[in-house]
Amino acid sequence: MFEGFERRKIEVEGAVINTVSGGAGPPLLLLHGYPQTHAMWARIATILAENFTVVATDLRGYGDSSKPKCVPGNDNYAFRAMAQDQVSVMRALGHESFHVAGHDRGGRTAHRMALDHPNIVRSLAVLDIVPTFAMFMDTNRHVAGGYWHWYFLSQPEPFPEHMIGLDPDFFFETCLVGWGKATIADFEPEQISEYRRCWRDPGMIHGSCSDYRAAATVDLVHDGADIDAKVLAPALVVWGADGLMARMFDMEV
Repeated sequence: MFEGFERRKIEVEGAVINTVSGGAGPPLLLLHGYPQTHAMWARIATILAENFTVVATDLRGYGDSSKPKCVPGNDNYAFRAMAQDQVSVMRALGHESFHVAGHDRGGRTAHRMALDHPNIVRSLAVLDIVPTFAMFMDTNRHVAGGYWHWYFLSQPEPFPEHMIGLDPDFFFETCLVGWGKATIADFEPEQISEYRRCWRDPGMIHGSCSDYRAAATVDLVHDGADIDAKVLAPALVVWGADGLMARMFDMEV
């Protein structure tokens, strides 16, 4: 995967971020969702690299990036901290401003980045998200049933970590294909092998749970404070017509 791309690990405040980069043109940062890693972009990254300098990373807590223990209050796994990680990575690569596209958790990180760093984000694309604040404040039985993992993963340590650790492949593969029409066969074998290698790591299990614990705590505080803030960059919002997000929310609003 990512043939011709350079692999680097870049030190930022409180973490080391795993990075692949390649291509030529305006810089474009790609941020993955849950329960994936940067490997989710493998098919499209080489195509985008024909017109962009593409950077794909593992978020803090995922893949081969650092997986620090969550601090009280969950601040070190807030989307604000994750966004700052990525800004620091791009600066280390020589990009003071850039385009950013993110799916799921990466989309939420990108959204927070656009709010916190309006002079850095040239354009924003988010895939299959509504704002985190809305995910919690607009919850009903349908949302709670569809997004059950939000409430499970955000439970105090070590409950979700222990349960997932009993059979990580079963749990994460259920999450990977359980919310849409994809099957495991739709993924490249190398991609699935990479996912399995990563999500069998107790550190990634803890890091991903910490991500969701932050969403239910500190991220709500940040989003509530910015409830009237607007994304100033040109923005594209994309969702799957048959996906869970479209079934749960009015995506046209």
